[in-house]
Amino acid sequence: MWNLLRKAPDGVVFRRQASLGESLIVDFYCAKARLCIEIDGIAHSMGNSPQVDEGRDAALREFGLDVMRIAASEVLKSPADITAGLVLYCQQR
Repeated sequence: MWNLLRKAPDGVVFRRQASLGESLIVDFYCAKARLCIEIDGIAHSMGNSPQVDEGRDAALREFGLDVMRIAASEVLKSPADITAGLVLYCQQR
């Protein structure tokens, strides 16, 4: 998916492994839309991971950022469709 996002599709710029705050690193970030994108594998549904993710999302929202979580399985099925959806979402914000 990064190979698609890195080309700034339709002028929407994304950063990969973006550092936000002192200890928050997100998978992808669109500054213009103030959108953090997290790609979640199966491990995010195990153990205390859902609670950890909720805490991270709350911390990011305190900075005025929106968080979108996408299942890794969906990205693997159709990275182009996911990218197109992200670009459209960012353009509308």
